Amino acid sequence: MMQTQTPAPSMARVAEVAAGREFLTFTLGEEEYGVDILSVQEIRRYDTVTRIPETQAFIKGVVNLRGTIVPVVDLRIKFKLGKAEYNGFTVMIILNIAKRVVGIVVDSVSDVIQLSAEQVRPPPEFGGTLDTRFITGLGTLDERMLILVDIEKLLRAQDMALLPSTSDHLSPH
Repeated sequence: MMQTQTPAPSMARVAEVAAGREFLTFTLGEEEYGVDILSVQEIRRYDTVTRIPETQAFIKGVVNLRGTIVPVVDLRIKFKLGKAEYNGFTVMIILNIAKRVVGIVVDSVSDVIQLSAEQVRPPPEFGGTLDTRFITGLGTLDERMLILVDIEKLLRAQDMALLPSTSDHLSPH
């Protein structure tokens, strides 16, 4: 049943979502990733975080950012890219999504690029062996291949719960 969807609508949807958008690119290990520049608040040097007991390993802890307590996620650990090493290039990207501020730790920040619809492809199908829920698509720029991350969906994921799930706003408080 799931294979009745043709690739064309998926391709059109991916191109529509990413067309003309700008992405902040960063590296994790050997790969280059991109997040929508509109979700980026600032880029900071990696600093010491305060560890919170009994949290997932990829949640490094929290930092105090001008009076705001910001949870910090190491994407290398979240994406299972091996041991995270911190050096002079390690940076923290501060995101502001759905009125929440979250930091993500990456190996380095590259640049800001704009992608046209022709430069964005849908994420590949891996038949359930790889979780691609958080990948918007693949961007191509000359010889570079960028993995475009749906950072909002990633932060809403059940194991992270750093943003309210989309169904949370329906429940009365």
